[in-house]
Amino acid sequence: MGNQEVRIGIDVGGTFTDAVAIDNHTYEIISKVKIPTTHHDERGVASGIVQIIERLMKDNGISPQDITFIAHGTTQATNALLEGDVARVGILGMGTGIDARSARSETNIEHIELAAGKYLVTYHTFIDSKDLTDEAIDNAITDLVMQGAQVIVASEAYSVDDPSNELRVIERARSRGIYATGGHEISQLYGLKTRTRTAVVNASLIPKMMETANMTEQAVKEAGITSQLMIMRCDGGVMSIDEVRQRPILTMLSGLAAGVAGALMYEKISDGIFFEVGGTSVDISVIKNGKVMIENAEVGGHKTYLRSLDVRTLAVAGGSMIRVEDGAIIDVGPRSAHIAGKEYECFTDTANLEGAELKQISPREGDPDYTIVSAAGGEYALTLAGAANILGYVPDGDYARGSDAAARKAWQVLADRLGVTVEEAARAAMDIAVRKVMKSVREMITDYELDESFVTLVGGGGSGAVLVPALADAEGFKHQIANNAPYISTIGVGMAMVREQIEKTVVGATEHDIKLIRAEVIEKIVRSGANEATVDVTIEVDAQRNILRAIATGSTELRSKDLANRDVPLEALQATAAEALNAGEQETELKAASGRWYLFERIETKKAMLGLFKKKIPHIGVLDREGVVRFKKANAYYLHFRKRDLSGSFSAFLDENTIYSDANATIPKAFLFYKEKMLDLTGMQTKEQLFSILEVETQLLEEDSEMLAVVYQ
Repeated sequence: MGNQEVRIGIDVGGTFTDAVAIDNHTYEIISKVKIPTTHHDERGVASGIVQIIERLMKDNGISPQDITFIAHGTTQATNALLEGDVARVGILGMGTGIDARSARSETNIEHIELAAGKYLVTYHTFIDSKDLTDEAIDNAITDLVMQGAQVIVASEAYSVDDPSNELRVIERARSRGIYATGGHEISQLYGLKTRTRTAVVNASLIPKMMETANMTEQAVKEAGITSQLMIMRCDGGVMSIDEVRQRPILTMLSGLAAGVAGALMYEKISDGIFFEVGGTSVDISVIKNGKVMIENAEVGGHKTYLRSLDVRTLAVAGGSMIRVEDGAIIDVGPRSAHIAGKEYECFTDTANLEGAELKQISPREGDPDYTIVSAAGGEYALTLAGAANILGYVPDGDYARGSDAAARKAWQVLADRLGVTVEEAARAAMDIAVRKVMKSVREMITDYELDESFVTLVGGGGSGAVLVPALADAEGFKHQIANNAPYISTIGVGMAMVREQIEKTVVGATEHDIKLIRAEVIEKIVRSGANEATVDVTIEVDAQRNILRAIATGSTELRSKDLANRDVPLEALQATAAEALNAGEQETELKAASGRWYLFERIETKKAMLGLFKKKIPHIGVLDREGVVRFKKANAYYLHFRKRDLSGSFSAFLDENTIYSDANATIPKAFLFYKEKMLDLTGMQTKEQLFSILEVETQLLEEDSEMLAVVYQ
């Protein structure tokens, strides 16, 4: 082919390594490849990455020069933590004066339990910062290494304000060939204990991730690819492999982030619950206003300062096995056919199921009994996928579509034992699975205040159709199975944007603080591989917790940032807006449009004061040109104006919607929409703060640019 521009996404999973090649202009998938993950090769997973890249290039006539973007997602950091396969960490704590005593105890992170009986082991020593000589540092490092430390963490009280002592320790350790990191490199938030703990988890992953990163980078270079290798982060973005060497913790949970990233590229989801359903487990995450929800991750039950996707994982999936007791199905999962080493009943021929008899097995030592069938062709698990095929949930052509006849033949043996029909047995199993999953779904709907009538359940992964249609059916939700569902994570990796974030503890953030953190995050994202001209920055102020946060996204090369830019006809936008605002289309009016944004309003009339008065409640919905609802709220007000009117009509509009009391003025929560940008100003506490961000964000905007403002209290 030649002269094409291709994006390559690679997803290294526990069982398979998947890759996709995507056209950089149309975002169409050129090719998909799946090979077993090369855990036991001397070069580890890197060997499989080489094989899969070579296959993609050879089969599709892609030359190394055609590859403009290459990224991979990895479950390695997550698996290392789950399996306790981490390095031992030596902590050198520092502090002085009045803080020395508390710093000594807060930097002394005890062993962190990662799994039953598996620990992240730590050793601790402390130096008063005023006695910090090179000799004292060297002695402390020697002491920690003698105890068994493989990596050093330097952690000092207030190092976020002045990291020089942590940097000295890191330099002394590295000069001796010892891996080292500091608390300030991972987080700039106060809270010495959590910052140290986050740095310790990061440090424990460094040796293993360094080895893999080096091998993988070498593999990509050997293939002749000059494009910089990017790695998936846990918040849905990517970063350069150099940054992974410093901060491997950011790749933790990144496998989960990739699926949602992929779904958002392909499916126009406004408010939804996304399910990545595999053979053994399902990962559930929330999309609200077209964005994924992010929170602080936990490791071994302890909070860290790692910002990652809020993902709930349950052991309910396509291969989940059935437990039977006292003549009834009592449970589905957590063990799966994969773990038990049994084939699925629905992916075999009916001939293999001749003479099938029920049998109880315990897949792992200490497990309860699960019910399988033993037949002419061997032993087969009764699975949730089998139940879904019997109940007609899995459409023709779907990855999880099996033989209906085979599934029925296997389940008939169980149904006869229970004295029910095959459908009743399959339904009993499915109902248990639905109940388990819906518990988490309900929690997430409550946590993120989603409007149930507008939520769509979206299925991804190879077994999306096994679970999602049944959930929607049982609870009355809308649902859809994502395009290319089995490869959705890999597509997410291939389509991801570079992302960086800085959080600082700042009391009463000033205009200077805001400009400073903005410049800092831009410098950081460019270091991570983004082209500066593509970078977008969002500033958030959390006044309750005194946190100032800057989030930057960008791409590796100059291109339209609006991925797969598909304009939706106005009638379709109107229909979506009406659904979002719980109204008929005739009650929903397009009030303003600017750039990629369309603002709709519905006026709800309610009777008040025993029906004597009518109260009018405005409902506002803002959609982007792809038909995704990015904002919806009752009791919200809008203004359509030009940039030159910021200090005039917009300022007056803010004042009109400000609540004044004896103590203070409470400004409304505000969003601004212009060109391609949605600016979230809801964290601002004062009008001055709000205008200082506006000034920075709009400085390059022409004076007559149209803007839409939406405010609410």
